[in-house]
Amino acid sequence: VLGLIPDCELEHVTSAGNAAGTGARVALLDRTARSEIENVVRQVEKIETAIEPKFQEHFVDAMAIPHNKDDFSNLAREVALPERNIAEPPQSADTGEGRRRRRRRRAG
Repeated sequence: VLGLIPDCELEHVTSAGNAAGTGARVALLDRTARSEIENVVRQVEKIETAIEPKFQEHFVDAMAIPHNKDDFSNLAREVALPERNIAEPPQSADTGEGRRRRRRRRAG
């Protein structure tokens, strides 16, 4: 209901539990697994989201709980979703509204 999982058939969704903690223990205690992890890390490709023109728009929409635009039609078939309250877009930085003033430190 919060939009933290993709809108898919629920039988395809499982919990990974404490995957980060489990992975950390494996990396610390299993030398073979650690070597495999190091090899995988070398193959990771970094994707620079800042250069994707629509990334910020998608990110802001996804930060709303529930998601600002996705209707979660699969999930709506399973549970009653809360009423949507679409937030107004944030004020433009050009207007000067909402900016904080910086205080200068006194010398001394």
